[in-house]
Amino acid sequence: MATRRNESKDRLFKVILQLQSIDDCYDFFEDLCTIKEIDDMAQRLDAAVLLDRGENYRTIASQVGISTATISRVSRCLGYGSGGYRKAIDLLQEEKEK
Repeated sequence: MATRRNESKDRLFKVILQLQSIDDCYDFFEDLCTIKEIDDMAQRLDAAVLLDRGENYRTIASQVGISTATISRVSRCLGYGSGGYRKAIDLLQEEKEK
């Protein structure tokens, strides 16, 4: 899944990488995004985690509150995307193990 890289997106991601705390992230993302957009992103990550654990679409849809179409998209990205979900899931697992 190719991303069209540019200076503006690089700047955005550099800023995100510089945020120092969960509170900083809440402040920044609440200014940058709508609450719905933040919720949508969080739900997609939740779906990726549950897919990685082997949960089925119906269970995920019920637990997370998203459509099976969105779960399918997350599944495709998890299996065939650029590896972003995999990296995120691995980071979450490392954090859990600490």
